[in-house]
Amino acid sequence: MDFTDERKFNRWFIIVSCLVVTVLVLWNTSIFFQRLKEDERSKMNIWAKAQKELDRATEDSELELILEILNNNTTIPIIHTNAKGQIISTTNIDPSIISDDEKANRFLAGIKAENEPIIINLGEGQQQYVYYGNSPTLNKLKYYPIGLTLIGFLFIGVVYFFYTTTKTSDQNKLWAGMAKETAHQIGTPLSSLIGWTEILKTENINPSYVEEMEKDIDRLKTITERFSKIGSAPLFEKTDIVTATQESFEYLKVRSSNLIKFQLKKPKEPIFVELNTQLYSWTIENLVKNAIDAMRGKGTLTIAIKQDNNWAHIYIKDTGKGIDKSKWKEIFEPGHTTKKRGWGLGLSLAKRIIEEYHLGRIKVSQSEINKGTTFRIALKKLDPATS
Repeated sequence: MDFTDERKFNRWFIIVSCLVVTVLVLWNTSIFFQRLKEDERSKMNIWAKAQKELDRATEDSELELILEILNNNTTIPIIHTNAKGQIISTTNIDPSIISDDEKANRFLAGIKAENEPIIINLGEGQQQYVYYGNSPTLNKLKYYPIGLTLIGFLFIGVVYFFYTTTKTSDQNKLWAGMAKETAHQIGTPLSSLIGWTEILKTENINPSYVEEMEKDIDRLKTITERFSKIGSAPLFEKTDIVTATQESFEYLKVRSSNLIKFQLKKPKEPIFVELNTQLYSWTIENLVKNAIDAMRGKGTLTIAIKQDNNWAHIYIKDTGKGIDKSKWKEIFEPGHTTKKRGWGLGLSLAKRIIEEYHLGRIKVSQSEINKGTTFRIALKKLDPATS
């Protein structure tokens, strides 16, 4: 299990655990609700029997017991009707509702939907009906599962946010530390190489050799500066994105295999953005190297620059193996790689450079298996008035 898979497993374990706890609580709440509803049904059956015996009571003690049972209900709304639906009595219902026929009928229809009526058989084919609604406690309990579900999802969201934020923070610190340490380690032999090139200039050596060495040393300086900027606030300058992209394009074209056909499509006019050129060229380099790997060293690589009213768009298109749509977002996660060698940080760093530092966007714009992939970078254009 790699880093990405482990992080996904932990994330889903927490979410599933929260869902299981929420479901268990909701299940127990449902059982409690049903039991309370059954208890109220039993009380209404006793109330109906007491109502039936009210007219038959012959002794004061019996009458007192019946009245106590009838008056003991202080919460459950009741409408007592005859067989024709005419209201005989009501309990725990606002008189203003009963005095208005329309309101009374609407209220009666409501409690009919809540519970089955209790039938009072008076004998000789005569019947009365007891319609009752849910008590205030039961009505409140109906909304409890909704609130509990919302709390459950809120808890899941908080745990998820805390987990991802903590992991991201740790990863950022790790990347920044590794990058700065790499820059520091490269710096020592780089200083020595600069000294050796100065000595070689005094010797009888072909100047072209020294010139090529100096180019590689300049390249190492650029790499060192790139790594040293990770974890620090980079400096931005008003830059023509067309020129910056073309410089990266030309550099990579010269140093790539002749089996790769490079194409650059650009507008004639400049497009100005706030840019850190070194970090941007690193992003282009990562995407181009990724494309070359996807094409297995042979194919066509096209970089196209376009713009709309607010954004500059840079497209990097290859003719490689393509990416399954389910992994378009996953490939930008740290540690994700399909290569046997490598840490899977290239696209993750590209995303961080574009979205966190430059406040732009980067995504897979289009991809088809065995036909190729197109990445799109979008950077906010500068106001023409400031350009």
